Amino acid sequence: MAVRIRLKRMGKIHAPFYRVVVVDSRKKRDGRVIEEVGIYDPMREPSVIKIDSDRAQYWLSVGAQPSDQVRHLLVLTGDIAKFHGKKDAVSRVRFSEADQAAEVAEAVKAAEEAAEKSKAAASAAKADQQSAVEPEQAEPVSQDA
Repeated sequence: MAVRIRLKRMGKIHAPFYRVVVVDSRKKRDGRVIEEVGIYDPMREPSVIKIDSDRAQYWLSVGAQPSDQVRHLLVLTGDIAKFHGKKDAVSRVRFSEADQAAEVAEAVKAAEEAAEKSKAAASAAKADQQSAVEPEQAEPVSQDA
């Protein structure tokens, strides 16, 4: 079976949106796919390109051939360079300011949640430690009968 990495068109008539998919080359453009490995939205400024690098690397390693457009996207994300063994491959994908702000806000929220979890774990460990120390310090009650 000849496997290709190509674009699957989604969206409206004048607002295309693509999914980067792995598919048998004999299937039609929007037919059944093996796996979806990313998205490409050319209508936004700058274009949105999100490709799961690990899965793209896997499919390239097992012989999947990218279409011309997908090859260009993989060059922008640096996945082709990684596949060819270059250690310093970098992504040249531009991000809009709104996307960057949302990503930063998400990272801050995740950091706050992690800090709360670690603080709760520390307080629980301290409470356990204090409860373990208290019975040892208590004096035994003697009963004189």
